[in-house]
Amino acid sequence: MGGCFSGDVRGGKQAVGGVDGRPTVNNNAGHNDAIDHYFRIRGQFPLFTQVELSMSASNLLDRDITSKSDPMAVLYVKKMDGMLEELGRTEVILNNLNPVWVQKINVAYQFEIVQNLVFRVYDVDTKYHNIPVKALKLNEQDFLGEATCVLSEILTKRNRSLTLNVHGKNGPGGSRNFGTLAIYAEETFLSRMAVEMKLRCSQLDNKDMFSKSDPFLRISRLTESGNYVPICKTEENPLLIECFDFNSNGNHVLIGQLHKSVSELEKLHKDRSGANLVFPSHRGQEKVLKGQLFVDQFIEKEQFSFLDYISSGFELNFMVAIDFTASNGNPQHQDSLHYIDPSGRLNSYQRAIMEVGEVIQFYDSDRRFPVWGFGGRTNNGSLSHCFNLSGTNSYEVEGVQGIMAAYASALHNVTLAGPTLFGKVINTAAEMASQAASNDITKYFVLLIITDGVLTDIQETMDAFVRASDLPLSILIVGVGNADFKQMEILDADDGHRLESSTGRVATRDIVQFVPMREVHSGQVSCVQALLEELPGQFLSYMRSRNIKPLHA
Repeated sequence: MGGCFSGDVRGGKQAVGGVDGRPTVNNNAGHNDAIDHYFRIRGQFPLFTQVELSMSASNLLDRDITSKSDPMAVLYVKKMDGMLEELGRTEVILNNLNPVWVQKINVAYQFEIVQNLVFRVYDVDTKYHNIPVKALKLNEQDFLGEATCVLSEILTKRNRSLTLNVHGKNGPGGSRNFGTLAIYAEETFLSRMAVEMKLRCSQLDNKDMFSKSDPFLRISRLTESGNYVPICKTEENPLLIECFDFNSNGNHVLIGQLHKSVSELEKLHKDRSGANLVFPSHRGQEKVLKGQLFVDQFIEKEQFSFLDYISSGFELNFMVAIDFTASNGNPQHQDSLHYIDPSGRLNSYQRAIMEVGEVIQFYDSDRRFPVWGFGGRTNNGSLSHCFNLSGTNSYEVEGVQGIMAAYASALHNVTLAGPTLFGKVINTAAEMASQAASNDITKYFVLLIITDGVLTDIQETMDAFVRASDLPLSILIVGVGNADFKQMEILDADDGHRLESSTGRVATRDIVQFVPMREVHSGQVSCVQALLEELPGQFLSYMRSRNIKPLHA
């Protein structure tokens, strides 16, 4: 009885800390369906990457009479409700209007969120110099000015450095010079090296009565709390490697297990020797089994993160496709999903455009976005399943506000029709991604489809998705209204089963993410987070599968 298993146990790049008590898993790791599924069924999602911000300033205001200011910088993040949350403080630099602070401040970078940062600089009075900076009361210090930016603005710069003008409490403008603030971001990680191993077992115990076992391995690492969590990467903590007999009902039977560190697994490979599995006993004793684990392949690779690519010049090119089928209802009526509220309250289409666009726009340098409609009759009366929303020959508009304007304008010029077909829009986006893949490896495309209906061309759509899985393309689908979106959930392969085309070809990777807007309205999930949380992993799976490296590598 034997089995062969191939996968990778990745070292380093471990994010520090966690969110809401969830396990810390670095979402820069390569895509792993089993691990994604394990966390997803437990309601746990990809977390964040730790970034350290270093700061320096030039030409700050001088508040002292007999000497120069003694500046300290404080970093805040602006929350959704507009409140500021302090993230950290630098040390105080004495008598210096051009300080270079040594103390770095940690920020948890989350791709799927717009993280608005506020930097404030204070002149710390001499009588407080013996007090730890964390204990200083800021209202007792002289305010020297502030600067604001979005974290993504720093991280998308080639050198991850951004210089901001410092301004007074009344915001930018005015003739007074408050100086400048320079911020440099650095991703924190333990190691860039990843280890790829091919594991094999032999002489396993048979757990089935009438057939042979169907073995699979699960690899877990020991956490600080003493618990083991499934991983796709590890440090030198011992690994728990478990071999199970697979059962379709989910009640997998343990065949045997062993504890080994990565270095011990490397030694097994070098010595071409096997390690015996053991079976744990509730009395604390272990039974040594005949079955052995072998390491047939052990390769160390340099692993690049999502930020490595983005800061070296790689871009996310945003595209939008909007459903103009009649099931949305007459846009002139208030119960229509396309109703434009004169009060300014956004409908579901507008919300999806704004929330997703506001995040992705920072990763697209020219901010020119292709925008299409489908399922409507255009000015010439012809039914189209992929027409330029701008109403002109140009399929691109300027910025997120350009998308919003083109959408509002189209509601006056397009007659809602049907049926709901995705095929042509997906193929158009795929063609653009295919051309880029041939000419410019730095472009990765993100298509947002917003729809209210049940697909008429489900098989054609699945075929298009499978073909597109080879391209630098991810597809985000937002379902609006109260339709039955079960088929959309099939397209989103979060259950671990990849899409299969009508010819039997399986998608090379999962490129689809679907979210029904009604869950967003009920407060169960943030639309933009749910849609975008898998995007960095999808981007990395494409780049790594083609051995495409960041431009500076």
